[in-house]
Amino acid sequence: MRDTVRDPLRGWAIAFVAMVVVVVITYQFVDREVASYAAAHFQKKPWFDAMTQISDWLARLAVIVFVAGAAYALAGRALPRPLAVALLASVSLAVGSTIKDQLKLAFGRTWPETFSNNPSFIHNHVYGFTPFHGGQAYMSFPSGHTTAVCAVMAVLWILCPKLRAVWALLVAAEVIGLIGADYHFVSDIIAGGFLGSLTGWAAVRICRAGLFANAAGSDRGQGNRVSS
Repeated sequence: MRDTVRDPLRGWAIAFVAMVVVVVITYQFVDREVASYAAAHFQKKPWFDAMTQISDWLARLAVIVFVAGAAYALAGRALPRPLAVALLASVSLAVGSTIKDQLKLAFGRTWPETFSNNPSFIHNHVYGFTPFHGGQAYMSFPSGHTTAVCAVMAVLWILCPKLRAVWALLVAAEVIGLIGADYHFVSDIIAGGFLGSLTGWAAVRICRAGLFANAAGSDRGQGNRVSS
């Protein structure tokens, strides 16, 4: 049991260190160039903005899923597996979003571009972190949109592996939209993707420890576990 717990923790620790290194490199050499290019070439492309709304729709669906789950609970009925999986993904989204809000406050990073009087890289050449500054103008890191979509897709990736191409496509669409619309720096997205993926993985691990047993059930309906 200890080895089973230790191995994934070691893997995530290595992934965290790698993520930090990549974020630092991206911050120094990539973020400003990509933001400038997006502002110059993609600003008037409405489909980029539409692609960023995937995470917004997931948040709305999470509310519906929670209400449906509550209705089953109040009726004293067991959740069917699809609803249990969706509920677990919704919980992952909610937890990831809450953690993301605290990290945004802690890092205090300005946005690549804003459409108000807030300071930004494109309009004011403001670039960097101001920890615990507070205020909407200092909430770029990590990306909340990426955190949300990865928190959901990580759960679905593990529990519904037959549709992994779809889950990967939805993440890619969200990321492309955020970069094309100049809503986030690349390093914001990398950090948000890590946070969301970790949240989704942790939700499934908790599930397999005994909670949401139906969600952790076999994709073929056999037993209460899914091989990852």
